[in-house]
Amino acid sequence: MSKKYSAIELIKQDAIATIYLNRPSAMNALNDVLVEDLLAALDDVAADQTVRVVVLTGRGKAFCAGGDLFHLVSLDELSAARTFIARAGSVTAAMMNLTKPIIAMVNGVAAGAGFSLTLASDIVFCATSVRFAQSFSKVGLVPDCGAHYLLPRIVGPYKAKELMFTADLIDAETAEKLGFVNRLVADDRLEEETYAFARRLVAGPPMPLAMIKKVINMSGMIDLATTLEIETEAQTVCMRTADHREGVAAFKDKRAPVFTGK
Repeated sequence: MSKKYSAIELIKQDAIATIYLNRPSAMNALNDVLVEDLLAALDDVAADQTVRVVVLTGRGKAFCAGGDLFHLVSLDELSAARTFIARAGSVTAAMMNLTKPIIAMVNGVAAGAGFSLTLASDIVFCATSVRFAQSFSKVGLVPDCGAHYLLPRIVGPYKAKELMFTADLIDAETAEKLGFVNRLVADDRLEEETYAFARRLVAGPPMPLAMIKKVINMSGMIDLATTLEIETEAQTVCMRTADHREGVAAFKDKRAPVFTGK
């Protein structure tokens, strides 16, 4: 099933929703239309109980080249600039608050805000030809879309400052070593391997995956005592689900479990 948007494409099939950033002539750079479409698509998949996993990728040669500079320079009024940046930041919040796993299928350059969208995803599959850049300082800007929050948590403050200060391009192998790429995949196998992993997550129990995502995303803001309390509440809920009973039964029967999300 496909729903039409202006600057993205949303396709749902076999419990996987794929969101394509669809401004290939602009390297999928963010403008106001793409941001609003992306927020609407994330709302759509959040509400759709048939969707268990989301794949985020780009049409054409780029994943996302960041903010559309031509759009940014057109924002003459301070209030308009503030509104756009805040709405773009809301995409990161929506991705991280979504209860369903998001896999970034990074098919081409991920720069600026495109780098941030990668960081806001839960799992990152990356083509070997991809390049990343915190490119903001090259155009007199600071990182946005949550980069200041996300990148230091992954690579540490010193490396984050280096990447942000210099705006240097880094290759996919370096990105994997720094810890924000899960799998490096040959370009011609990226889609196949990403969707194979997505199907593994579809087969998993939705409630525990949602709770794991929530607690890990909170981990930098809460102490051990709070974490243990949250784990206790989450585990108590999961222990009363049909999926838990099915998991135990499948373990006893030495078969693969069939989770229904109940």
